Amino acid sequence: MSMFLAHYLGLLHRSEQELADAFRDVADGHKDEADVIRICHRLAEQCEDHVRRLAPFVESYAEDAPDEPHRLHAVLFAGTREGGLGLLRDLHDLYLMAAECDIAWTLVGQAAQGTRDQRLAQVVGLCEAETSTQLLWLRTRMKQAAPQALVVSTG
Repeated sequence: MSMFLAHYLGLLHRSEQELADAFRDVADGHKDEADVIRICHRLAEQCEDHVRRLAPFVESYAEDAPDEPHRLHAVLFAGTREGGLGLLRDLHDLYLMAAECDIAWTLVGQAAQGTRDQRLAQVVGLCEAETSTQLLWLRTRMKQAAPQALVVSTG
C-alpha cells in the first residue's frame, strides 16, 4: 500500500513545485496586470510551503517521483502568452495544473485516513483547502478576463 502512496506523494510533491514555478511564470509574463503579479507570487509561495510540508512524508514513504508534473508544465508553459487572450489561456493552464494538485491532495488524504497517519491528514487538510482557494481565484479571474479576451470588436 505505501508503494502506491509513495507514487502519489511524488506526484503531488512535484506537481506543487511545478505549480509554484508556473504561478511565477504567469506573474512575470503579465506585468501589466498588478493583481495577477501580486496574487500569483503569493500563490507560488503557498505552493512552495506545500512542498515543504510534504517533505517529511516524501522521506518517510520513500517518494516514487513520476515525471508527469514536469511534462504537464512543459506542455502547458512553453512561455507565457501576450495580451488578454494570452492571460486567459495562461490562467486556464494554471487552473489545470492546480486541479492536478487538488485531486492528488484528495487521494493522498484518503490514503492518510487508511493508514491512520494523523500528521499527514493534518497537512492534507490545510493544503487541500488552500488549493481549493487557488482554484476559486483562478476561476474568478478567468471569468473577469473572458469578456475582454473573447469578445472582439469588429467595428
